[in-house]
Amino acid sequence: MEGVIGVLKLTIKKGTNLAVRDWTRGTSDPYVIATLDHQKTKSKVVLGNCNPVWDDGLTMIIKDPKAPITLTVHDKDTFSDDDNMGVAYLDLSRYVECMEKRADFHDLPVGSKLETVEPDEHNNLVEESHIIWNKDAITQDMVLRLQNAETGVIEVQIEITPVENHRLILQEDHEIVDSGLTKTVDRSIDFEDLLF
Repeated sequence: MEGVIGVLKLTIKKGTNLAVRDWTRGTSDPYVIATLDHQKTKSKVVLGNCNPVWDDGLTMIIKDPKAPITLTVHDKDTFSDDDNMGVAYLDLSRYVECMEKRADFHDLPVGSKLETVEPDEHNNLVEESHIIWNKDAITQDMVLRLQNAETGVIEVQIEITPVENHRLILQEDHEIVDSGLTKTVDRSIDFEDLLF
């Protein structure tokens, strides 16, 4: 499909020391919304925990490697609007640069570091992040500091499956199928602009 770089598997691993938004209980019910272009997908809610373990895989379509992914943490409320607990921005550009050279990596041992991304004023990294070769896949784990919040970090992992020269077929059950590639969409995605 024209303009599609790949299918992103974004694993929302866990949060640490997230802000308290339910003051009566002294905790929060956090979940993460990931936004990219017109796509929005959401993790599960973890009840009563400011150190949640989501371990939740979200799937998105990547068209522009320079478009940041916005990760917004919210506190789920029953009788009022959900509270914002902070936001982090995920930059894919260095990962995509490595992905474009993946043909050179097939002889590397599993676990080889392809590149190290240092924390700076342009990213939300808490510590350096390594782009790793993992047997026909490239992964990157990141610890991201939340902005617009008094405290909190989230840990995520990204892996992009390239789509080059393949035609995506979007089925009713939101499964992305490709010859040799089948990925199930874990959460709802706005596919309107991807239909041919």
